[in-house]
Amino acid sequence: MTRRTDWAEYARPVDPQGRGNRGDGGSVGGGDGAYDDVRGEADAYDGGAPHRDGRARGGRGRGRRRGFGEPADGAQDGGSFRSSRAEEGEPPGDPVERARAICLRLLTGTPRTRKQLADALRKREIPEDVADQVLSRFEEVGLIDDGAFADAWVESRHHGRGLARRALAQELRTKGVDSMLIDEAVGQLDTEQEEATARELVARKLRATRGLDRDKRLSRLAGMLARKGYSEGMALRVVRQALETEGEDTQGLEDEGL
Repeated sequence: MTRRTDWAEYARPVDPQGRGNRGDGGSVGGGDGAYDDVRGEADAYDGGAPHRDGRARGGRGRGRRRGFGEPADGAQDGGSFRSSRAEEGEPPGDPVERARAICLRLLTGTPRTRKQLADALRKREIPEDVADQVLSRFEEVGLIDDGAFADAWVESRHHGRGLARRALAQELRTKGVDSMLIDEAVGQLDTEQEEATARELVARKLRATRGLDRDKRLSRLAGMLARKGYSEGMALRVVRQALETEGEDTQGLEDEGL
Protein backbone atom coordinates (compact mmCIF):
# COMPACT_ATOMS: atom_id res chain seq x y z
CA MET A 1 0.00 0.00 0.00
CA THR A 2 1.96 3.01 -1.22
CA ARG A 3 -0.68 5.74 -1.64
CA ARG A 4 -1.05 7.92 1.40
CA THR A 5 -4.41 9.45 2.16
CA ASP A 6 -5.34 11.50 5.20
CA TRP A 7 -8.92 10.56 5.96
CA ALA A 8 -9.16 13.41 8.45
CA GLU A 9 -10.52 15.55 5.62
CA TYR A 10 -13.48 13.29 5.04
CA ALA A 11 -16.10 13.53 7.75
CA ARG A 12 -19.28 12.40 6.08
CA PRO A 13 -21.28 9.15 6.11
CA VAL A 14 -20.46 6.48 3.54
CA ASP A 15 -21.98 7.14 0.13
CA PRO A 16 -25.33 5.33 -0.01
CA GLN A 17 -24.94 4.58 -3.72
CA GLY A 18 -23.02 1.74 -5.35
CA ARG A 19 -22.12 -1.01 -2.88
CA GLY A 20 -24.97 -0.10 -0.56
CA ASN A 21 -27.74 -1.25 -2.92
CA ARG A 22 -27.42 -4.92 -2.17
CA GLY A 23 -30.61 -6.61 -3.21
CA ASP A 24 -32.69 -3.44 -3.18
CA GLY A 25 -33.42 -3.57 -6.88
CA GLY A 26 -33.23 0.21 -7.22
CA SER A 27 -34.75 2.83 -4.97
CA VAL A 28 -33.73 2.72 -1.35
CA GLY A 29 -36.60 2.02 0.98
CA GLY A 30 -39.19 1.68 -1.75
CA GLY A 31 -42.44 1.00 0.09
CA ASP A 32 -40.67 0.91 3.49
CA GLY A 33 -42.56 3.82 4.97
CA ALA A 34 -40.19 5.00 7.68
CA TYR A 35 -37.21 4.45 5.37
CA ASP A 36 -38.54 6.08 2.21
CA ASP A 37 -36.35 9.16 2.62
CA VAL A 38 -33.16 7.58 3.99
CA ARG A 39 -31.29 8.15 0.76
CA GLY A 40 -32.58 11.69 0.42
CA GLU A 41 -31.39 12.59 3.92
CA ALA A 42 -28.07 10.81 3.40
CA ASP A 43 -27.48 12.54 0.06
CA ALA A 44 -27.74 15.86 1.84
CA TYR A 45 -24.69 14.91 3.89
CA ASP A 46 -22.69 13.24 1.10
CA GLY A 47 -19.57 15.01 -0.08
CA GLY A 48 -16.38 13.15 0.64
CA ALA A 49 -16.92 9.86 2.43
CA PRO A 50 -14.10 7.29 2.32
CA HIS A 51 -14.88 4.24 0.18
CA ARG A 52 -13.48 0.75 0.53
CA ASP A 53 -11.12 1.27 -2.41
CA GLY A 54 -9.68 4.37 -0.79
CA ARG A 55 -11.33 6.92 -3.12
CA ALA A 56 -13.41 9.78 -1.87
CA ARG A 57 -16.23 11.79 -3.35
CA GLY A 58 -16.84 15.50 -3.28
CA GLY A 59 -14.78 18.42 -2.06
CA ARG A 60 -12.72 18.81 1.07
CA GLY A 61 -14.35 19.90 4.27
CA ARG A 62 -13.55 23.26 5.82
CA GLY A 63 -12.56 24.16 9.32
CA ARG A 64 -10.31 22.35 11.77
CA ARG A 65 -8.99 19.05 10.49
CA ARG A 66 -10.00 16.11 12.63
CA GLY A 67 -8.36 12.74 13.01
CA PHE A 68 -10.18 9.70 11.68
CA GLY A 69 -12.90 8.72 14.12
CA GLU A 70 -12.85 11.97 16.08
CA PRO A 71 -16.37 13.28 16.74
CA ALA A 72 -17.33 16.61 15.23
CA ASP A 73 -17.64 19.59 17.58
CA GLY A 74 -16.64 17.48 20.57
CA ALA A 75 -19.79 15.35 20.43
CA GLN A 76 -19.64 11.90 21.90
CA ASP A 77 -21.44 8.80 20.71
CA GLY A 78 -25.00 8.98 21.86
CA GLY A 79 -24.95 12.72 22.52
CA SER A 80 -25.59 14.36 25.88
CA PHE A 81 -28.57 13.54 28.05
CA ARG A 82 -28.56 17.15 29.23
CA SER A 83 -29.36 18.43 25.72
CA SER A 84 -32.97 18.40 24.60
CA ARG A 85 -34.01 16.18 21.72
CA ALA A 86 -35.26 19.23 19.86
CA GLU A 87 -31.83 20.88 20.11
CA GLU A 88 -30.20 17.74 18.74
CA GLY A 89 -32.67 17.33 15.90
CA GLU A 90 -34.34 14.22 17.28
CA PRO A 91 -38.01 13.86 16.40
CA PRO A 92 -40.18 13.13 19.45
CA GLY A 93 -42.29 10.05 19.77
CA ASP A 94 -41.58 7.40 17.13
CA PRO A 95 -38.48 5.43 18.25
CA VAL A 96 -37.66 4.48 14.65
CA GLU A 97 -37.52 8.12 13.61
CA ARG A 98 -35.48 8.96 16.70
CA ALA A 99 -33.02 6.16 15.96
CA ARG A 100 -32.64 7.28 12.35
CA ALA A 101 -32.06 10.89 13.42
CA ILE A 102 -29.45 9.88 16.01
CA CYS A 103 -27.53 7.73 13.50
CA LEU A 104 -27.63 10.34 10.75
CA ARG A 105 -26.39 13.02 13.11
CA LEU A 106 -23.49 10.89 14.32
CA LEU A 107 -22.56 9.85 10.79
CA THR A 108 -22.27 13.47 9.68
CA GLY A 109 -19.36 13.90 12.08
CA THR A 110 -17.30 10.88 11.08
CA PRO A 111 -17.78 7.30 9.86
CA ARG A 112 -18.86 4.90 12.59
CA THR A 113 -19.02 1.17 13.03
CA ARG A 114 -22.29 -0.62 13.63
CA LYS A 115 -21.28 -1.28 17.24
CA GLN A 116 -20.53 2.38 17.88
CA LEU A 117 -23.96 3.37 16.62
CA ALA A 118 -25.63 0.54 18.52
CA ASP A 119 -23.96 1.74 21.73
CA ALA A 120 -25.17 5.28 21.04
CA LEU A 121 -28.74 4.09 20.52
CA ARG A 122 -28.60 2.04 23.70
CA LYS A 123 -27.51 5.11 25.67
CA ARG A 124 -30.51 6.92 24.19
CA GLU A 125 -32.75 4.11 25.41
CA ILE A 126 -33.82 3.09 21.91
CA PRO A 127 -35.42 -0.39 22.09
CA GLU A 128 -33.03 -3.11 20.96
CA ASP A 129 -35.33 -4.44 18.23
CA VAL A 130 -35.80 -0.93 16.80
CA ALA A 131 -32.06 -0.27 16.90
CA ASP A 132 -31.35 -3.54 15.10
CA GLN A 133 -33.95 -2.73 12.43
CA VAL A 134 -32.56 0.75 11.78
CA LEU A 135 -28.92 -0.33 11.80
CA SER A 136 -29.59 -3.22 9.41
CA ARG A 137 -31.32 -0.84 7.02
CA PHE A 138 -28.43 1.61 7.21
CA GLU A 139 -26.09 -1.25 6.33
CA GLU A 140 -28.25 -2.16 3.34
CA VAL A 141 -28.09 1.36 1.91
CA GLY A 142 -24.35 1.69 2.57
CA LEU A 143 -24.42 4.23 5.39
CA ILE A 144 -22.76 1.68 7.67
CA ASP A 145 -19.89 -0.37 6.24
CA ASP A 146 -17.54 -1.84 8.83
CA GLY A 147 -15.24 -3.21 6.14
CA ALA A 148 -14.75 0.21 4.55
CA PHE A 149 -14.33 1.72 8.02
CA ALA A 150 -11.57 -0.78 8.88
CA ASP A 151 -9.74 -0.21 5.58
CA ALA A 152 -9.79 3.57 6.00
CA TRP A 153 -8.81 3.30 9.67
CA VAL A 154 -5.74 1.21 8.86
CA GLU A 155 -4.58 3.53 6.10
CA SER A 156 -5.14 6.68 8.14
CA ARG A 157 -3.68 5.48 11.43
CA HIS A 158 -0.68 3.73 9.90
CA HIS A 159 0.40 6.65 7.73
CA GLY A 160 -0.75 9.34 10.14
CA ARG A 161 0.40 7.85 13.47
CA GLY A 162 2.76 5.10 12.37
CA LEU A 163 0.81 2.37 14.15
CA ALA A 164 1.75 -1.25 13.44
CA ARG A 165 -0.66 -4.05 12.60
CA ARG A 166 -0.96 -5.25 16.19
CA ALA A 167 -2.00 -1.82 17.50
CA LEU A 168 -4.37 -1.24 14.58
CA ALA A 169 -6.09 -4.58 15.12
CA GLN A 170 -6.55 -3.80 18.81
CA GLU A 171 -8.12 -0.42 18.05
CA LEU A 172 -10.54 -1.95 15.56
CA ARG A 173 -11.51 -4.66 18.05
CA THR A 174 -12.46 -2.00 20.59
CA LYS A 175 -14.74 -0.46 17.96
CA GLY A 176 -16.57 -3.73 17.46
CA VAL A 177 -15.27 -4.60 13.98
CA ASP A 178 -15.56 -8.29 13.07
CA SER A 179 -12.29 -10.23 13.33
CA MET A 180 -12.44 -11.30 9.68
CA LEU A 181 -12.78 -7.69 8.54
CA ILE A 182 -9.91 -6.71 10.82
CA ASP A 183 -7.68 -9.38 9.30
CA GLU A 184 -8.54 -8.16 5.80
CA ALA A 185 -7.83 -4.54 6.72
CA VAL A 186 -4.52 -5.03 8.50
CA GLY A 187 -3.53 -7.41 5.71
CA GLN A 188 -3.02 -4.27 3.61
CA LEU A 189 0.24 -3.85 5.52
CA ASP A 190 3.05 -6.32 5.06
CA THR A 191 6.21 -6.72 7.13
CA GLU A 192 8.27 -4.69 4.67
CA GLN A 193 5.90 -1.72 4.89
CA GLU A 194 5.79 -1.97 8.68
CA GLU A 195 9.57 -1.96 8.94
CA ALA A 196 9.87 0.99 6.56
CA THR A 197 7.47 2.97 8.73
CA ALA A 198 9.36 1.95 11.88
CA ARG A 199 12.59 3.28 10.33
CA GLU A 200 10.91 6.59 9.53
CA LEU A 201 9.65 6.91 13.10
CA VAL A 202 13.09 6.24 14.56
CA ALA A 203 14.77 8.65 12.13
CA ARG A 204 12.44 11.45 13.31
CA LYS A 205 13.25 10.83 16.98
CA LEU A 206 16.95 9.99 16.64
CA ARG A 207 18.26 13.54 16.89
CA ALA A 208 16.35 14.18 20.11
CA THR A 209 18.22 11.32 21.80
CA ARG A 210 21.71 12.59 20.96
CA GLY A 211 23.71 13.23 24.08
CA LEU A 212 22.16 10.33 25.96
CA ASP A 213 24.10 7.15 26.60
CA ARG A 214 23.54 4.24 24.27
CA ASP A 215 21.29 2.23 26.54
CA LYS A 216 18.99 5.17 27.20
CA ARG A 217 18.76 5.86 23.48
CA LEU A 218 17.92 2.24 22.86
CA SER A 219 15.28 2.19 25.57
CA ARG A 220 13.63 5.42 24.44
CA LEU A 221 13.52 4.61 20.73
CA ALA A 222 12.58 0.95 21.06
CA GLY A 223 9.96 1.81 23.67
CA MET A 224 8.38 4.30 21.29
CA LEU A 225 8.05 1.59 18.64
CA ALA A 226 6.69 -0.91 21.16
CA ARG A 227 3.93 1.52 22.18
CA LYS A 228 2.91 1.76 18.54
CA GLY A 229 2.53 -2.01 18.29
CA TYR A 230 5.84 -3.09 16.73
CA SER A 231 7.31 -6.40 17.79
CA GLU A 232 10.31 -6.44 20.11
CA GLY A 233 12.49 -8.09 17.49
CA MET A 234 11.71 -5.53 14.81
CA ALA A 235 12.05 -2.61 17.23
CA LEU A 236 15.49 -3.71 18.41
CA ARG A 237 16.71 -4.38 14.88
CA VAL A 238 15.57 -1.03 13.53
CA VAL A 239 16.94 0.95 16.48
CA ARG A 240 20.26 -0.90 16.44
CA GLN A 241 20.74 -0.16 12.75
CA ALA A 242 19.85 3.50 13.30
CA LEU A 243 22.36 3.80 16.14
CA GLU A 244 25.05 2.20 14.02
CA THR A 245 24.62 4.97 11.45
CA GLU A 246 25.43 7.44 14.26
CA GLY A 247 28.62 5.62 15.14
CA GLU A 248 27.31 3.94 18.27
CA ASP A 249 28.83 0.63 19.34
CA THR A 250 25.90 -1.80 19.08
CA GLN A 251 27.73 -5.00 19.91
CA GLY A 252 25.55 -7.19 22.10
CA LEU A 253 22.34 -5.24 21.52
CA GLU A 254 20.88 -8.15 19.57
CA ASP A 255 20.54 -10.08 22.83
CA GLU A 256 18.99 -7.30 24.88
CA GLY A 257 15.27 -6.99 25.45
CA LEU A 258 13.19 -3.86 25.70
